[in-house]
Amino acid sequence: MDIVAHNRTAWDGYARSGESEWTQPVSPEVIEQARNGDWSVILTPNKTVPADWFGEIRDRDLLALASGGGQQVPVLAAAGARVTSFDNSDEQLARDRLVAERDGLDLVTVQGDMADLSAFADDSFDLIVNPASTVFVPELEPVWREARRVLRSGGRLMTGAMNPALFLFDHDDVDKGGPLEVRFALPYCDLDHNPEARIAKGEALEFSHSLDAQIGGLIRAGFRIIGFYEDDWSDEATRLNRYMPTSFAILAEAV
Repeated sequence: MDIVAHNRTAWDGYARSGESEWTQPVSPEVIEQARNGDWSVILTPNKTVPADWFGEIRDRDLLALASGGGQQVPVLAAAGARVTSFDNSDEQLARDRLVAERDGLDLVTVQGDMADLSAFADDSFDLIVNPASTVFVPELEPVWREARRVLRSGGRLMTGAMNPALFLFDHDDVDKGGPLEVRFALPYCDLDHNPEARIAKGEALEFSHSLDAQIGGLIRAGFRIIGFYEDDWSDEATRLNRYMPTSFAILAEAV
């Protein structure tokens, strides 16, 4: 099946319903604070990205990769970066434009697949910000290769990811109070486990990725790892939050 097209439709649906926290545009107050130098963004559910991961972002070319929704993108634009928002979902991009128009921000939106950045020339950006969205692509190597191609030498990629161990468990059972039993082998793929049910409910298809794909893949693509942290989520989001960090973030430099 066309995974990119299905997940585009799913995220368009999430955005239109307004039920997902990742589709809620920030307030004008948040934008005003960012203009005044008081800002932060996230790559994972809770922890803010350390300020030194960005350095000075004013007047730098920044690609917000698969992070539409009117949240990180307009904040980064208000902080002074020249931002291009690239996302698979038209509805998520519409939320970036909504905030930009509401608050007088300059930013560019481009719809597409994060594994294909052919809309951009080599060496186009100084920074790439990618919140935890690679869970929706089956292969990471093309994403990292394309990110390295469009990033200038010495530029930085910051990306969030879900802990692959999360995918050992059947979350439908876990969330209903069932036992914490290992059910699936890694790397996990929704296509191998009753995808028809998720498709019928309009849910995005997800994929786990090994640490080799997530970290080793960055190194093979021409990056060096210069920053890392783990994050939790909430007990409401998953019972597994009590037992393990559910996500992590990586800072990589183009070499």
